[in-house]
Amino acid sequence: MKMKILQLPNPVLREKSKKVDVVDDNIRSVLNDMLETMYDANGVGLAAPQVGLLQRIVVIDIAAKEEEKQPLKMVNPKIVWSSEEKECGSEGCLSIPNQFAPVERSVEVHVEFLDENGTAQKLEAKGFLAVAIQHELDHLDGIIFIDHLSQLRKKMLLKRHEKALKRMALEEE
Repeated sequence: MKMKILQLPNPVLREKSKKVDVVDDNIRSVLNDMLETMYDANGVGLAAPQVGLLQRIVVIDIAAKEEEKQPLKMVNPKIVWSSEEKECGSEGCLSIPNQFAPVERSVEVHVEFLDENGTAQKLEAKGFLAVAIQHELDHLDGIIFIDHLSQLRKKMLLKRHEKALKRMALEEE
């Protein structure tokens, strides 16, 4: 079932998510609904707070459109190691549509999480997957990619977002 993606300035996006106690059918259903929502929005990642759920749940799929889907479902994910080597790349977010900015992230991370069956997993991620993991896990702590920008760049991006929201509201009338 497709879910509604919250957009800034929705305050839920700034809240810290709570740990999931048990991975049950309800959590599996949320994971599947989040994946469907992410694919429908042409995203590569989605965190539970973006759909109004303050739970530590993330879905990611960095496969290109023409490639076979490779969904990654993570419950209670935690980065346990980050490389000191950083790289700057353009990021966007489904909660601030059509706004992009360069963000510096570690090029490699190691993450521990529970899969959809509640089984503990470890993953060593590099490149784009590492960036996507860092971006989505930030959401679980109320951090949005624009928080990594200079104040000036952040202000400009938010202004563009506000104008886009106003335009959309006028189009809906």
